[in-house]
Amino acid sequence: MDGKSRANITIGISVKIVQKQDQRTGQLTEGVVSAILTKSSNHPHGIKVRLETGEVGRVQQVVAT
Repeated sequence: MDGKSRANITIGISVKIVQKQDQRTGQLTEGVVSAILTKSSNHPHGIKVRLETGEVGRVQQVVAT
């Protein structure tokens, strides 16, 4: 699943995000969602979330659980 639809993302699932400083390189950070920051149902660059580690970024992939 991709991270462009808010319906695919719930608190507690594992995702891969791209952080703001990593957008040029495309480096992904894996973690567990602690908060969903984007209010709209869809976003072309990915739904913005906060991980349990405190990192913030846009979801690129939802990791199978």
